[in-house]
Parts: sequence; structure tokens; C-alpha cells
Amino acid sequence: MPPAPAVAAPQRIDPQRQPWPPGGQHPGPQQPPRLSPHQETDPHIGYDWQGVPGQDYDAATDAHPLPERGEFAEHASDTDEEPRPRRDHTADAGAPKRGKKPLVTTLVLLLLLGAAGGTAAVPDVANRLALPWAPNAPERPPPEPLAVRRSLIGPEQAVGAPSPAGVSAALEKAASSSALGTLSGSVVDPVTDKVLWQQDAGKPLPPASTTKLLTSAAALLSVDHTATLTTSVVEGPEPGSVVLVAGGDPTLSSASKGEATAYTDAARLDDLVKQVRKSAGDVSTVYLDTSAYEGGSRASGWVPGDAPSTYAAPIEPGMLDGGRTDPYNDESMRIGDPAGALADEFADRLGAKVGGSAGSTARGAKVIGEVHSAPLPVLIEDLLTESDNVLAEAVARQVAIANDKPPSFDGAATATKQVLSDAGFDVSGVTLDDGSGLSSDNAIPATLLSDILAAAAGKPTDPTTAKLRPLLAGLPVAGGTGTLDDRYLGSGAQGKGWVRAKTGTLSGVNTLAGVVLTKSGRVLVFSLMSSGTNPLAARPALDAVASSLRGCGCR
Repeated sequence: MPPAPAVAAPQRIDPQRQPWPPGGQHPGPQQPPRLSPHQETDPHIGYDWQGVPGQDYDAATDAHPLPERGEFAEHASDTDEEPRPRRDHTADAGAPKRGKKPLVTTLVLLLLLGAAGGTAAVPDVANRLALPWAPNAPERPPPEPLAVRRSLIGPEQAVGAPSPAGVSAALEKAASSSALGTLSGSVVDPVTDKVLWQQDAGKPLPPASTTKLLTSAAALLSVDHTATLTTSVVEGPEPGSVVLVAGGDPTLSSASKGEATAYTDAARLDDLVKQVRKSAGDVSTVYLDTSAYEGGSRASGWVPGDAPSTYAAPIEPGMLDGGRTDPYNDESMRIGDPAGALADEFADRLGAKVGGSAGSTARGAKVIGEVHSAPLPVLIEDLLTESDNVLAEAVARQVAIANDKPPSFDGAATATKQVLSDAGFDVSGVTLDDGSGLSSDNAIPATLLSDILAAAAGKPTDPTTAKLRPLLAGLPVAGGTGTLDDRYLGSGAQGKGWVRAKTGTLSGVNTLAGVVLTKSGRVLVFSLMSSGTNPLAARPALDAVASSLRGCGCR
């Protein structure tokens, strides 16, 4: 195959933000697919058998007209936008991390009441309709409970299939916007695997954070879905000493149990301290084992300002709260030596001193304490929804380990491409320098992004689809969650609530790849890669393209 054309390396721009506008309201009269009760607790269930996105609005917010967290450089002169307000988690102590569910639940209930003509508020109307909860309804024995099958009720896919001509007509105006600069992309019907539209889709381009789709897909295909990341403590080389064995969990939190953190179901350092005190008594010295990773802590394509920054930390197997200086502020500055900071904090809570590096812990050492992260699908949902660069790199190293490659940037890149290739995806022309998309040296064609999403949205009778299904649950909801929280305004408004997509931004590069439910009830997959323009113009233009798919029958 001829070499991919040279692409000018983009430069990242400054992570200034605009204040959050409210999001998550559902557009239009058509109701989205309903979630079963099981969806509230099971991250594996986000789509029905037809690959339809569930309307899960309970993710934390992080979307802005300027580049998303983890995709910026240090040049504050690139924008004069107001910084995003500090998110204060302390007020939510004891509450789940994702706090939009009560609001969305209320909105859904109001919509349902409105659709029923307000019957719950008007007893005589409710009685005439024979609703069992009407206050003046005749008493009668309660009915026998029915067996409930926990699943999503998806849209009807037995509608007429969209055609390439129909999709091209629907996209013609939005895809020709000058705000997109040079546009590459594709649209695929995951039911038929038919390509409905494409434009320079085979050309490898800088993907920015849509790189995380490849990292997540490779992890779901090759790592056990029940796997967790473990931080453990073993007996040390002398009496009164212990070794803290960093196992690659960046979600381990310094926050007290019950306090919300940046990550879902994060392990707590306090729990580890309690276990060690119970098993070992007084501890005088703490050693640190960071042998789980190899190679450098920064990718070759990262600029010096990338780590530490507000969106990334040096990648080490041990850290607290993704390397953040403040566990309650998602966007706080990261620490330059996150593993050292972990050892210091652990030793301080034990009343001990840090004895330095332990190298590789001897096999057979007695384990006296361990804590675990959330399972893999939950980690992937967090890293996709919030575009978390540190967590993406941690997951990428698990791909390397699972496939007998060095747990390094290079090893993770090699393993990711190999796993995808073995699963039948065409990785020709793909260049990976990291697992998060921070590196401007990455290059991915739009066809591969669409192919991965189409496989995830297919029928779960396909083994590849069954493994990839959790990937879709992490896609931010347009106007509702994550990095799409305050997007889909103006010309893109009709896609609000109906588009789910992973975002990507580097200076001069803007990408969007995800799924959309059309008004005719068809799920379509799309990938869009824009270059040569600025995010203030490109982001809404990309949203308008995806929203055009929402509004079309495309037959």
C-alpha cells in the first residue's frame, strides 16, 4: 500500500472554558429508547440488540465551545474565553458522582405526565381512564406480578433502509460549510454494514481524542470485562516496613469514602491504610514498587506543557485521583511526580516515612492489603465520556499487558493495532503514538472509526459486537453529558439528545465520531474529521452535520 500522505502536525491550544449552560433536555416529541431498571446500575447495558443508544444522562459534564479537557497546549493567547467554573464536589459528599439523573428523571416524569394529559394531577380524569393510582378508583385486589425482561425498548429498525443518495442529499449543505475546512468522514448503516456516504474517508488524519475509541475497543476485545486495576501492599524487606505495589490504577482516590471523586466507584486510599494497620500494626517505612510500567512517562509526540497540566499527568502506574492536586476539582493542576506523591500520602496516613523505590517486589511476598478499581467497562465509560487522558493511557497499558507487549507507549500502540487487526479491522495507514490522542503524531482514517462503531452497534450474536457493546455507553450524549454537555445549539439543535459521539480537538483539528438515531427510526454510525480551521467554528459545524443525519429518512 502506498504511504499515507504527509499531514502537518497540529498544535494544541489553551484549555480555557466557557461556563456551563444547562444541558440534558430532550428535543422533540419523539421519545428516546427507554431504559430498563437494570440500566441504572449495569454499565454493560446501554443498547438493545439492534445497537440503539440508550438515553443515559447521568454522566458528569465537561463540554465547551473551546477544546475539551486533555486536548490543549499552553498558549493562553489562543483564546480569551472565560475559564470554566470550578466543580466543587464537596457539596455532594455521599452522593453518586454523576448527578444529573434526578434532574433527567424529573424531566422524563414531567414529559410522561404531559403525554398522559396530566392525569395524575386530575383524579376524575384518572378514574375515567381506569388508572389504578387514581385516588377515587374502586378498590380491587392487586394484580399478579408479571415477569419482566430487563432490556431496552429500541426503535423500529424494520423501516426502509437509507440510501447513499438520500444521505448525500441530507448532508450536502452542512458538509459543505467553510467552517469545516478540509472534511473527511463516512456514514455507515450498522444493520447492513453499508457505507452510505464518504469523503476522503481512507486518508489517515490526526484523530485527537477519537484515538480513545481505538484504545477502548482494543481493551474490550482483549481484556476480561470483569478485570480491575489493583493497588496492593506487601510485607517489606525489614520488620516494620511495607511495599506499596502500584498496579496501574489512576482512579485510586485520596478522598474519604462516600465523597464524590473524578471517577466512578474509585478505590480509596483510606481503605488500604485500614487493611495495612489491621494486618501489620505499626509501620515505620514505606517502599514503592512502580515496576508495572516500562519506558518513559510522556509520549514522544507530547509537548512539555502536556504533562503535568490541567488535562494530563506523567503516566506512572501509581497515582491518586488521576494525578490531580485537588481530588474534588476535576480540572485542577496535575502533579509532576504522581507516584511519589502517592507514596508520600500513603506513608503520611500510616505515620511512616518513605524509604524510596523497592524495584520489583519479590514473588511470594505476603499481601497485607489491596484495593481495586471499577471493572473495565466502567473505566472505559469514564474515559470516553470525560475524555480522560490519564485513564486512557492506563487502559492502553492493560491492552499491552494482556497481549504480551511491554507496558509502555510503544507496547500499547503495537498491541492496540494488533488486536484490532486480529478482529478484522483494517489498520492500514494507522499511526499510534499514545492511547489518549494527545499526540499530534497519531494518524487514523475516518473509515476505521466508523467500522469500530458499526461493529459495536451491530447485533450481539457477533462475538466482536458483544465485546464492543460497552463502548457505546461511554459516548457523550449531545447536549446532555461529558464533552458534548453544552454543544448542539443553534443549527445543531435537532441532534440534541439523539446523537452520541466521541469528540476530539487539537489546534486546527476537530473530530466527532458516534451514532445517531434518525427520525425514521434508523441507527446510523458516523465519523467526521475536520482540519485547517478553528474549534469555535468547526465544532458547531460538525454538530450540524451529525444533526442533519438525525433529521433525515435518507431513502
